[in-house]
Amino acid sequence: MGIALIELGYKVLGARLDFADELIEGGSASAIKEAGKFDALQDVPWAVLYKELDQAYPGSKFILTLRDKDNWLKSATKHFGTKFFRMHEWIYGEGILVGNEEIYINRFQKHYEDVRNYFAERPEDLLEMDLQKGDSWEKLCKFLNAPIPSKTFPHVNKGRHSYTNADKFRSMLRSMTPALLRKLRVYLLIKLKIHQGKFRNRFHNEINMKYLNNDK
Repeated sequence: MGIALIELGYKVLGARLDFADELIEGGSASAIKEAGKFDALQDVPWAVLYKELDQAYPGSKFILTLRDKDNWLKSATKHFGTKFFRMHEWIYGEGILVGNEEIYINRFQKHYEDVRNYFAERPEDLLEMDLQKGDSWEKLCKFLNAPIPSKTFPHVNKGRHSYTNADKFRSMLRSMTPALLRKLRVYLLIKLKIHQGKFRNRFHNEINMKYLNNDK
């Protein structure tokens, strides 16, 4: 979703783990102020701060992306595993996913319920999108009153548990590609990223790397 919003011309802010301490202490002023510098927000803590953002920035639109709970848990476990995150402690009450799967799933499901209840009388301000079921540019652009791009709707960081048949076919073709050509492609991509500069920080959250590396 973040990449799609970038394609539509929005300046998007991604995950910011550095606000965890303030949020755990009950404040959110710094996070809300930072949010005001961008056109759109995605990932944590923004998804959880929808009420505060709605109040601070009237007229904003909200998008609830739908995922199967079991697929979400597999993906989250792959990305977070046994690593402790202060941000997750604030969101779920437990900073480590493994061993607390039921707590995480319950919070995941409650988020859907809470968001829907909050916007129950304002359906025009909330869009639900299920990318696995084919929701794409048409639905998103109609909601945002934006022109529909000619390119394919982006879908990145997709785990194997959510692969479509088309994804499996592409994976098979990659496996058949000679190793030397794969290495050359990786080299060219690395060179491309070096020359593109900010390409690697599409979500304006350089500070996040510090917290990803240093969180207990």
